[in-house]
Parts: sequence; structure tokens; C-alpha cells
Amino acid sequence: MKKALLSTILLCLATLTLTAQTTPETYPAGPETTFVMQLKVTLGQAYTVGDTPQGRRTVIPITGGTFEGPLLKGTILNGGADYQLADGQRSTLEAIYSIKTDDGVYIHIRNRGIIFQGPDENGQQSFYFKAAPQFEAPKDSRYAWLNNALFICSPDFSTQFQGIVLNVWKIK
Repeated sequence: MKKALLSTILLCLATLTLTAQTTPETYPAGPETTFVMQLKVTLGQAYTVGDTPQGRRTVIPITGGTFEGPLLKGTILNGGADYQLADGQRSTLEAIYSIKTDDGVYIHIRNRGIIFQGPDENGQQSFYFKAAPQFEAPKDSRYAWLNNALFICSPDFSTQFQGIVLNVWKIK
């Protein structure tokens, strides 16, 4: 009786272990996103500091531009910059700049990301460019919601705009 009970328990545990293994059909769904804005950023003349201990440092001045989305619209202020470090096929970026909404609210942005051109996880040549902007909006403004979420952005290369176009989504 004890052997039969022990065998049944072991069989149940083995079955649970097999069914609990994750398969592609049971992977959790990814997070949802909602479109926040498109930034059209004008750029100044880039310059290179040169090869540093961290990599090849390039600075690209941000000279202005515009942004627009369902809940906000305005201008990108002159005076920011995109600071990039390149090491072979990979560059890291950190763009620091401010925007001003059409109703006069200033919002600071720090956008960190990766640019990579080379083989992907399947060994295929690919181009990857994504960044994660962080917003600092006045906490007593109608834009305070920007302080309390994570965002992702990706460039849009399909436009004739002279500069860089970034589409931004909020991760729900």
C-alpha cells in the first residue's frame, strides 16, 4: 500500500514538472504600449572627442525641433546634446535635453539607449536602435503622469526630416 501511494505521488510530481515547463505557447504576453508622442529633433554639427578609455566619444548638439502626441505638443529647446560612446559595432547614447509644451510647461528628458549593427540572436545581420526616455515634469502639472511610467522610443527613418525623428510609447 505504501509503495503504491509513493509511486502515485512520484508519478503526479513528474507529471506536474512536465506540464509546468514553459513552452513558446505558454510564455507570458509582453507588456502593452500606448503611443505618447513623436519628436522631430534638429541637430547641430557633431564632433568627436576621440578614443577615450570608455570608447569613442561623439557629441551631437540638439538645436531644437517640435513634438506632438495625443496629450501634449510643443517645441524642443536648444541647448541639449546626444552623448554617444562607440565601441566597435555597438554605441550607447545618452541624450539630455528639455522640451516646452504649447501651454508653457518645461519638461526635462534624459534618454538612454543602444545602437547596434551586427549579428542578432539568430546570427542574422541586423540594426537595433532603441532608447528609454525618462521625463521630469513638474509634479503639480497636467504632465505629471510622465514622471510615473516607463517609456521606450525608436527612430523613424521613413521621413524626409533633416534631423532625427523619435516615436515614444508608454509601457502600460
